[in-house]
Amino acid sequence: MGVWLLYSVMVPYLMYPHSLCSVWLLLLEPQRQVIQRSGLQLDSLGMPVLMWPHQPLVRTQSSPAYTSLPPPPHPPPAVPSLSLSSPPADTKLRLVYDSQMQKHQCTCGDNSLHYEHPGRVQSIWSRLNERGLRSQCERINSRKATLKELQSVHSENHVLMYGSNPLHQLKLDNRKLAGILSQRIFVMLPCGGVGVDIDTIWNELHTSAASRIAAGCVTDLALKVAQGELKNGFAVVRPPGHHATHSSPLGFCFFNSVAIAAKQVQLKLNVSKILIVDWDVHHGNGTQDAFYNDPNVLYISLHRYDNGNFFPGSGHPSEVGAGAGEGFNVNVAWTGGLDPPMGDAEYLAAFRAVVMPIAHEFSPDLVLVSAGFDAVEGHSSPLGGYKVTAKCFGFLTRQLMSLAGGRVVLALEGGHDLKAICDASEACVSALLGMEVRCLFLCLHITYMYFPYPGMHILFSAPCAKYALSKTDLDEDKPDFKQRMPLFSRKDLT
Repeated sequence: MGVWLLYSVMVPYLMYPHSLCSVWLLLLEPQRQVIQRSGLQLDSLGMPVLMWPHQPLVRTQSSPAYTSLPPPPHPPPAVPSLSLSSPPADTKLRLVYDSQMQKHQCTCGDNSLHYEHPGRVQSIWSRLNERGLRSQCERINSRKATLKELQSVHSENHVLMYGSNPLHQLKLDNRKLAGILSQRIFVMLPCGGVGVDIDTIWNELHTSAASRIAAGCVTDLALKVAQGELKNGFAVVRPPGHHATHSSPLGFCFFNSVAIAAKQVQLKLNVSKILIVDWDVHHGNGTQDAFYNDPNVLYISLHRYDNGNFFPGSGHPSEVGAGAGEGFNVNVAWTGGLDPPMGDAEYLAAFRAVVMPIAHEFSPDLVLVSAGFDAVEGHSSPLGGYKVTAKCFGFLTRQLMSLAGGRVVLALEGGHDLKAICDASEACVSALLGMEVRCLFLCLHITYMYFPYPGMHILFSAPCAKYALSKTDLDEDKPDFKQRMPLFSRKDLT
């Protein structure tokens, strides 16, 4: 017999209804029906030699890479000891990077016209060197993901279409390859280059290799950390991956590196539970689709949603997983635009009230982070428009290190303002090294003030249960503040 546990809590009266209150509006939205997430069918290949009829994202130019963070101490303080069932053989932070990924660039030759460009990873790598963080880490060798590894997430046609360069194509079955390559339809970009859609450029000589290196780097790092060879790691890779679906590239992404890494850890190692946290400002539609039916992978995304009007339009809170995976897909979908934009307080509140309680209940063996930094202050509205500080992501990284015995791997996803992504990468690497995060005192005070109850984690862990119901009463006398009295019912299936 299942046991029904009832919890109720009065939402505090909030002075800022659009920002902090939006956290509550998101979490307490009635979920009387669990809808099946239909596969995202996007014709991302466009039309041959035609200008794309509309532009899904209008992107802005990146700013210079300079720092606003204080210098790190040298030498750094010792990494705190974390409880591990089997301690890693080497506790030094590992970085992975390959300059070959810089060759993936538009054939127009003008990187200033594109927002996913080689300068992103080059600037981050230079920043880590300049700040002395690179010397405190060790670098592991890069490699290309194999075609078989890519096919653990993507279709064979997709892998052969975008994962085989001209030299490799000569080794494949000519008739089969000809049929697949004939399906590739490219778009003429305004700059004169070629893309698979208006945002996603294609370089016949280098895109395939760069995409496979990115996937291989993240996969190798995840495998080594999961096996206990390494403590944690950061992958400075491009192109990003979390928008790539089973059979389509999208939003700068060709192969879903984090999803491939998770699949390979599942297939090759005795790892039963993997947590994927995606804090890119855009929803990771491809990663969600890859594990939508899998109860062994908990996917949590924090993203700008705006009622489906922000790219890619997916990631509604009602998308909670399907079949055996029902309840293991959690979307913290910010809405309401940028009046005001979300910032540290909202992200800290979401982590305290949603992400960390659910993650601790799930108790993962490995944590993978799709570390997009386009929510960091410095990105224009079409690219994100939020005001999260770089230091906040360092603090969130430290929070995640309390899970899985500290086995945490960050992989770069989006983020196009060079200063913002360099600052955020520096903050996250510093956190992985065990350095103290000195910031956010006011935001932490606000977060704890509005989420003060010790037992509240039980309430917000409901999405991780297979069955969860909620009932909400709206105070009609105060519609602007939308005070709610939620009553959650959770069925204990044991």
